[in-house]
Amino acid sequence: MAVWRAYRLRLRRRAFLLRAWRKRGEVRAVTDRTGEIGSNAILAFVTVRNEAVRLPYFLQHYRKLGVNHFLIVDNASTDGTLVLLQGQADVSVWQTSGGYKASRFGLDWLTGLMRRHGAGHWCLTLDADELLVYPHWETRPLRALTEHLEDQGRDSFGAMMLDMYPKGPLAAQRYAAGQDPLEVLPWFDSGNHVVQVQPKMRNLWIQGGVRARVFFGVEPRRAPTLNKVPLVHWRKGYAYVNSTHAILPARLNAVFDEMGGEVLSGILLHTKFLPEVVEKSAEERQRREHFANSALYDAYYANLITSPDLWSPASCRYDGWRQLEALGLMSRGGWV
Repeated sequence: MAVWRAYRLRLRRRAFLLRAWRKRGEVRAVTDRTGEIGSNAILAFVTVRNEAVRLPYFLQHYRKLGVNHFLIVDNASTDGTLVLLQGQADVSVWQTSGGYKASRFGLDWLTGLMRRHGAGHWCLTLDADELLVYPHWETRPLRALTEHLEDQGRDSFGAMMLDMYPKGPLAAQRYAAGQDPLEVLPWFDSGNHVVQVQPKMRNLWIQGGVRARVFFGVEPRRAPTLNKVPLVHWRKGYAYVNSTHAILPARLNAVFDEMGGEVLSGILLHTKFLPEVVEKSAEERQRREHFANSALYDAYYANLITSPDLWSPASCRYDGWRQLEALGLMSRGGWV
């Protein structure tokens, strides 16, 4: 049985790689600076659409962490995103008008780029609304983290996505490009997370947080998945399965201790709920490009369009990575 399962997963991975090869013609290089990538560079791969307001702080955050080069696919932005990215010396940018859902939510485009440019590098695969933090992140850059992972014989690093939100109606907030999103979104849900292990690929499956509480309270099993494997020492044969929730080969999903021990992990602070989410939700509800079964999420988008107040008396105010560790949301795993 185990041999048969491994064989099927290998075929699935090859199918993903073949899809990426077939989709290579959908993206065209606009500004290609990949020739400047050093042999030991840490890379970030991102697909974006209309993120001109969010990208200045996103780039600043990851530069501070130690990302050396960003490889970004722009999916037909109309808000100046492309021009902004072309002006960044450490960014290579490609453009496509292809369907986001039809490209496995951007994974086909990024897989092709990672196969060409990411092999041998530690690679982050991110959304523009995700800010990675990990133990000691303010004083230890990504290079220190990756060296520690290598010393442990690890090729991947896990992080839980933590939804951040404001107090008060979403549309009533104010955010300016370049501002730290956490100044607007300082709150999160510390509890109601459900954790399981998926038997097929041995990846975690985490649900909960504010989206489960507010939007999927009646059917929490339909709430978005929060577990991710965003940082991987990349090889040409690797492929993500569904966003960065799971990856093949399946051994890369072993970012936790099945016996209940502590393993070094991080948090992706999810800044989706900036005030622009109200207007964007109306657009995404019409485009139906962000979920495999879009009809299931009609009520979710309809609720967001009303600019709800996500805060509750049980909400926690963010106070740094040590707070997240104390709450059991991330772990130092012995990295002192």
